[in-house]
Amino acid sequence: MDIRVLQYFLTVAREETISGAAEVLHMTQPPLSRQLKELENELGKQLFIRGKRIKLTKDGMLLRKRAEEIVSLMEKTRAEVSASGEAVSGDVCIGGGETEGMRLIARTVSALQKTHPGIQFHFFSGDGYDVTERLDRGLIDFGTIIEPIDVSRYDSLRLPRPDVWGLLMEKDAPLAEKEAVRPEDLRGIPLISSRQLAGENGLSGWLGYSCDKLRIAATGNLVNTLCLLAEEGAGYVFTLDGVVDFTSHSRLCFRPLEPRMESWMYLIWKKYQVFSAASELFLSSLKKMLSAESGAHQPPAQNSLNLI
Repeated sequence: MDIRVLQYFLTVAREETISGAAEVLHMTQPPLSRQLKELENELGKQLFIRGKRIKLTKDGMLLRKRAEEIVSLMEKTRAEVSASGEAVSGDVCIGGGETEGMRLIARTVSALQKTHPGIQFHFFSGDGYDVTERLDRGLIDFGTIIEPIDVSRYDSLRLPRPDVWGLLMEKDAPLAEKEAVRPEDLRGIPLISSRQLAGENGLSGWLGYSCDKLRIAATGNLVNTLCLLAEEGAGYVFTLDGVVDFTSHSRLCFRPLEPRMESWMYLIWKKYQVFSAASELFLSSLKKMLSAESGAHQPPAQNSLNLI
């Protein structure tokens, strides 16, 4: 499968007409149509439903997703190889959640922008499952993941200061009257959780019983959507302190769990990863900032939530 043909395919999928794609690609329609037909013959699948507007078949939609990943990886690799050896430049791609634990990474990026303006940073939001999938496919250089999740398959660096778990809720919700939420408070109430926390059974140690006994009304990884669910009274959201901007969601409040439950964030990357100069510089700079961070916590046992 030729990368050039995949680019043709993506252009047709985006433009939804052969004529529009040919114009964008600066080529005539007959050779473009021929290339697409040869791609379908090679794969043994129909990729398009042809008509006034071209639509993708189910197989075509699958190919589109994979082709976007392949082309993105190719462009990223080309940029890394072409980067000058004298002045460090290039792209650094980082995937992760939106928590206060990202602050040291943000501080590192800010410092590098002042000394190496040729480096561009690209951030992708997602939960632990999204991040590890992108990392395994080579679509990002680094990922940040929050316990509970197994980091043993990767090289990792623990970031300072753990995040604190609690419930996000309407200010007039019954549990809002409490200063903290205890395990017995959760029985029978609708709860909204990240896929990761629910999937890894991460609350069991705090609860004293399996997460299966909780009433999980919804799961997701989109912070603003989960806030809307809480505002509409759909349930109480398990989240980390500092994630939500209460100036934008003034109808909500946060109550920590009791006993206090903390999770550490890890920066991860593939074992035996060969980094670009830009990624290598980012990692070394982050390590220096981490070692200089005052008041570092002693690490708890890896891959377990810290209950205090």
